[in-house]
Amino acid sequence: MSEPSFGGDGYQTELEVRRWAAAVEAKAQRYQVMQAQVGEVTVTETSPDELVEVTVASSGLVTDLRISDRSREKSGAELAALVLATMRRAQARITDKVADVMQRTVGDDPATVASMVASYRQRFPEPEPEPEPPAPDDELRLGDQPVDEPPPPPPPAREPRHRRTDDEDDDGPSTVFS
Repeated sequence: MSEPSFGGDGYQTELEVRRWAAAVEAKAQRYQVMQAQVGEVTVTETSPDELVEVTVASSGLVTDLRISDRSREKSGAELAALVLATMRRAQARITDKVADVMQRTVGDDPATVASMVASYRQRFPEPEPEPEPPAPDDELRLGDQPVDEPPPPPPPAREPRHRRTDDEDDDGPSTVFS
């Protein structure tokens, strides 16, 4: 937006000031629209196994969480990890939606758009790729032992050690001769 040109006749200066004020007002309105639309951004993500669905707001806060009854098949730790991974994927998608809103509303201000998008990317980075679960026919191993094999038998019990009595010295039991 260009600054008004002052120094001409009074009428021309007044027109320039009004044009400049109208442009400032229009820009302020676009920023208010952008702020309202960014505030309405939500992202919903579902886990690959469809056990978890998470919705997050543009702030990254969880606004809805749905967990399938089938989740009982998972341990608490597995379910917690699944919820967090799904939430992080949803949060990572916020940036693109915010960037789209900003381009549509204040795209003529690339510095502001770039700054906001960079801020969102920093707050909500792309999550680390999730490890592939092993195929059902793969054998899981702990150390060199397959998981489904029984543990080895315990070692045999040791004989109790002979306790020394007062009659014994370091060479063995004392013998009394008569």
